[in-house]
Parts: sequence; C-alpha cells; structure tokens
Amino acid sequence: MKSGIRNFVRISALAAGAAILTGSAFAQGLFFGPQGQQFPPPACYTSHPIWIGYVPCTSASHAAWLADMTHWRMEEHIRIGYDSSRYALPQLQWIQHSFIQPQMMVHDRYFYDPIAGQYTVDKYLDDLEKRYGGIDAVLVWAVYPNAGIDDRNQLDMVRSMPGGVEGVRKMVEDFHRRGVRVLFPMMMWDQGTHDPGKPWPNAIAELMKEIDADGINGDTQEGVPLAFSLAAEKINHPLAFEPERGPADEGLAWNVLTWGQYKYEFAPKVDRYRWLEPRHQVNIQGRWDRDKADALQYAFFNGEGWESWENVWGIWNGVTPRDGEATRRVATIERAVAPFFASTGWEPYYPMSRYGIYASRWPLGEQTVWTIVNRNEYDVDGEQMTVPHRDGMRYFDLYHGVELKPLTEGKEDILQFALEAHGYGAVLAVAGEPNAPIKELMTKMAQMTAKPLSDYSHEWTALPQKLVEIAPTQPATSTPEGMIRIEGGNFNFKVEGIEIEGSNDIGVDVQYPWESSAQRFHEHRMQIKPFYIDKYPVTNAEFKKFLDASHYHPKDDLNFLKDWKSGTYPAGTANKPVTWVSLEDAREYAKWAGKRLPHEWEWQYAAQGNDGRIYPWGNCDWQSAAHSSPDPSRSPISASSITPCHWGTNPNDAPAPISDHGRVMGPASDVDAHPNGASPFGVMDMVGNVWQWTDEYVDDHTRAAILRGGSHYRPSGSLWYFPEAYRNDQHGKLLLMAPSYDRSGTVGFRCVKDAQ
Repeated sequence: MKSGIRNFVRISALAAGAAILTGSAFAQGLFFGPQGQQFPPPACYTSHPIWIGYVPCTSASHAAWLADMTHWRMEEHIRIGYDSSRYALPQLQWIQHSFIQPQMMVHDRYFYDPIAGQYTVDKYLDDLEKRYGGIDAVLVWAVYPNAGIDDRNQLDMVRSMPGGVEGVRKMVEDFHRRGVRVLFPMMMWDQGTHDPGKPWPNAIAELMKEIDADGINGDTQEGVPLAFSLAAEKINHPLAFEPERGPADEGLAWNVLTWGQYKYEFAPKVDRYRWLEPRHQVNIQGRWDRDKADALQYAFFNGEGWESWENVWGIWNGVTPRDGEATRRVATIERAVAPFFASTGWEPYYPMSRYGIYASRWPLGEQTVWTIVNRNEYDVDGEQMTVPHRDGMRYFDLYHGVELKPLTEGKEDILQFALEAHGYGAVLAVAGEPNAPIKELMTKMAQMTAKPLSDYSHEWTALPQKLVEIAPTQPATSTPEGMIRIEGGNFNFKVEGIEIEGSNDIGVDVQYPWESSAQRFHEHRMQIKPFYIDKYPVTNAEFKKFLDASHYHPKDDLNFLKDWKSGTYPAGTANKPVTWVSLEDAREYAKWAGKRLPHEWEWQYAAQGNDGRIYPWGNCDWQSAAHSSPDPSRSPISASSITPCHWGTNPNDAPAPISDHGRVMGPASDVDAHPNGASPFGVMDMVGNVWQWTDEYVDDHTRAAILRGGSHYRPSGSLWYFPEAYRNDQHGKLLLMAPSYDRSGTVGFRCVKDAQ
C-alpha cells in the first residue's frame, strides 16, 4: 500500500484506543450519538454539495467514530442495567439465524384453499423459495384490517381460522416441518371488542402455547412490556417478542426482535439495537416501498434481516425479479455466516478504497467476514480493500464463490474484486482451508451469481383483479313476493373504498371490469337493467325455511349461525336479519330461492336512485343527530357537510339504528323497525343495521368481498377497527379467507332476481 497517497488505511484496535485516550471528555460527550433507531455514519461520509467537494475519511476520523460508538455501548449497558440472559435461552436461539420474515395475510390464496378446505403451507413456501430463496420465519396476520367487523377480539379471530385452534396448531406444525418459525401479532389497541376475561399477557401466552407459536409481533408498539415475556415464561413457553417500533434500550433485554423502519441515505446507517446487542435480530420493514434495494443493502451492512412483506392488507406490492434474486443471494450468505453477526467486535464502516462502497467487518475467532454493499449506480471493479498481512491467511469472495489472490505490499494485503451497481459483496479471511459449509456456500454462490443482477427485471407491476361472475337468474315476469321492482335506467355509479391504509396508490380497493387497475375512487356511467330486489334483508325465519327445505350444512361450519341454538334462532329474533353466514352460505340460499346476490351497482342504485342522495332516505345524518355533538369516529360524515336528521322520542322513528359501541355486540334491529329509512324505491333496511354481501373480487393472492350498508356495531377506542361505510357512495372491502373466518355477527344479505 502506498500510504502517502491512499485515502483509507486499516485502523487497528490500538489506534482506536489511542484516539479516545487523547481526551476522556470526548467519548462522554458522544460526538456520534444515535438518532432514533440508527447511528449516522462518520461525518466524513455525509453527502455535501458538489461545490464543497468530497472529503474522504481518514484513519483518525474512523478511529474517533469507532471509539465513541464503543464507549457509548459500554456506558449504555451500565445505565440500563442490561441483562442479556434471554438471548441464551434455547427456545430463542433461532432468532440469530432468522433473516427473511414475511408478514403473511391469512387471506393469501397461496396459504389456504377454501375449495379444498385445506391449509397449503407447502404451496406458499414453495412459491417464496422459487421467487426469492425462501424464508426463515413468518408473521401470520389474522386480525387487521377485518378486526372490528364484529366483537370478536384479536384472539377470537385466530380461533376463527379454519379448523379452529386445532387446525391452526397443525398449520404451525406444517411451517415447523419446513424449518420456518411462526409469529402472530398482538394488538393492544384492541380494547373495544370482547374482553378476554383474563389479563392480556396471560391470554396471549396461553393461546400461543396451545398452537405452539414461536413469537409475537407487537403491532404499533414501542416495545412489548416485560409482563408479556414473563407470562410466557411462567407457562414454560418463552416467546420471541418483536415490537413494531423500537423499545427503550432497557427493553432490549426482553424484546429480542424488532422491526427497522428506516430513513435511507446514501451511506447506510448502523442499527442501534444490533450495536447494543449483536445477537438481537432486526427485520427491516418498508411495506409500501416498491424498490427493495435500500432495505436489502442496509440489512446486509448491519448483518440483519428483512420483512419481505408483499400482501399489504390485501394490496399486492410484489418483489421485482431483481429484488427477489438479490434477496436470495443476500439471505444465502447471511444464513451461512450467521454466527459472525453475533460478534462484539463488529466494525461498521471498515475502510474501503472506493467511493460509495461500505463494509462491516465481523471477526469470529481466527476468521473474519466482511459484508459489503455498493451504493453507487455503477459497477465498481478492481482494488476494494486492504487488510493487515498474515502468513497463511487466505481470502475468499463468498459472493462470487472464488478464492481471491491478494496483492501484498509491505505489511498489507490488497484485495481486488467486482461489485455490481447497487450490488453486494462478501469476503472471508481464514487461515488454511475453509470448512465444508463454506465450500458448499461458495459452490452455490458461484452458480447463483453467474448471471448478474442487472439481467433481472426491476420493473414493478400492479396485480390485476377480476370480478367473480354472478350467474343470472331465470327472469321473473311479475314481482315476486317480498321483492320490489327496480326499473332500469342510466346511472352514474360513483363510489369510493374506505380502506384505512394505502392512500390512493394503484392496487388499493378493487378493479371494476371497465377499469385498468384497482383503485380507491371510481366513477362510471352505466345502463342498469330492470331487476327485483328483496324489500328487506333475509331474516332468521326465512333462512330457517331454507335449512328445513334444503338440509344445507356447510363443510366448514365453524361460526355458522353462531347465535342460533339447537338448530334454530333465539326467541324473539325471527324478524332480525340472519348473520353469521358466509358469502358461500348466502349464495346457497339465493340459489335455493331462485335468486342471486346483487352486483354492487344494483345495490347502490336501489339505495340511491338518480338524485345523488347520500343515504337511502336523503341527506340527513342520523348518527350525528343522536349525540349532543357530532363524533367523526362514530360516523364517516363530517358534521359540517351533512344536516342532522330530526325525529321524535321513539328511536324507531330514526331512519336506521344508532350505533352500538359496547365491548359485547348487541343484537341487530328487526328489518322493519325503521320505516323512515326507505330508499326512493321503497327498499328498506339498507344502511346501519347489518352489512350486506354483494360482489367478490380476486387476484392471484387475495379474495375480497364488497360489503354495503354498514352495521349497527362499531367498537370504540381505535381508528384501526374496520370502518363503517354508511354513505351510498362508499363501500367496505372485507378480505376473505374461509367461511369460518369470514362469517360475522354484523354481515347479512339480501337477494335480487332478474326481470324479464
């Protein structure tokens, strides 16, 4: 090495120590303190305007930064009284080898087949293996965004999955058989639904033990409280807790996993929690990012994992072929060298020779691994790094699977290799022959990297959806009993989805047949053909007639008519809308009755007519009138834009039921209890009593049903509960999994029949 002209030199531990000893106040002042969950790089790595120029790092600046970081870690361990014992628990050792963890919606069609009535874990895992090399753990997401559709709490929704608790336990076994650990979420904002009847830490721990889950993701939480770990350990089933947001440093002792929700810059930052505890695992999460290069490069630099989340609340944000192949390569290397990442000698920003190339050094015994990223938009080849010369030391390019021949100059070895634009590198230094697993890794990587990443497409595309066909009925020549004729007409069908997340991104909500993609806002002028629609939703009494005549019983009968006893509805509920029926159950009834379910635009036309009214009865908001001051959380309608309805002292004079916000869901109203809620065609009980099934949409990964009309029940206390869509120009989108899971105490239906 020509030390007089080379920008960077290898910094020894002695040099780093000497730098800090020049003034003890230097480290205590913490020149390079953390910013949230990340440490910024040394100041010399900070981007400057071109007119200021590039100022390379020096041996002194790197030594000062590394010494300050090391001193901060030592002092922080003392401040928080750090106890690392949980990282030694045998039940939690898996976290140190778990790098790829998708958040998987239970509604994903690769995970469950509702026709066969089977979990398809192998199909799900095989797809991920093919597209990006497989996973190490999975976060099975069963609650949001359907939570709050009724009073089932977060654990009840897990129990509602096909097969109940026993079915879920067998599904977890299927993942374990493939070497994949399983986490479920906990949502402490869920305090408006059914009370679990015991402290939440105990309730969650007991169910997780029953299904043999491995961990818990703390949704929206800044650290999962210690009480949850203690409850799990008390029943001899330790769980790996993973808060969405980083805990206070003290909480690192029991939050052995976290998400990393980063702000990306050109020079990758150091994760605070990995630096405090190298055995801690972080999964970088950027659910809406369409380009995953930043997340993958930050993960590789920090020796941590990635949350490979594609099905985002039923909105598909798929990994591109290039990012998928990069994931395969990064994860393959990380899994093979995982023990190195637990090294307390981790040295971020190991000095490299080229601009925009960043490396971490991971020593372990007499061996060392470097993980390297090229943040430049161009390839960089040639001399990349120098290391102190040691006789007998050999160097291996793990990424390309070849041995490197160093150029020795004096007391230093210069290593040369190629790095792709936005690419990756890994180097192993070992005295003598590498072991068998490393040789196996090199053989695998040589084959894998024969084709450059640039040959894989980096184009992101949205996933198309299709409307599930509804077969027409035999046309009626006269109005069937209990139905109302809706004359056809020209209709401006205007509606929007009320999903909480997704903004107006392509893929949110649904794709109507006349649209090029799924989107939140829809408007289409169409010709409505004449049809007949049920004046009221189907009642318990009517559904009982169907059961008695057809002897229908669904194969998946969990939660079927959950509120009925001994094959019949409770006394006094004959005229209430039937609920706890799936979309499939409703279709079977309609088929038996010679009818069908309505298309959404038919439902909306019957509710709205052609005068653009906001509600079936007109433009007054009955919900705001029920309270001394309008409450936006109880109604999607702004009080400043809608006139409150006025009625007498009898609640049944209101056009629809007043919302129920209790933790235990009350019964729906009788279907004819609110005659003032009639639509312009005289159709009744369209809004505010029970949701009503209409259309179904599918894409390759998700099924969803459009619900209309809203319901009488809305749990209070959180904005994350399934929102109500009472307006004629709004609809709800309910993600579908299986009949047992889809059935709800707030969802019923009404039928239509085609007119001649």
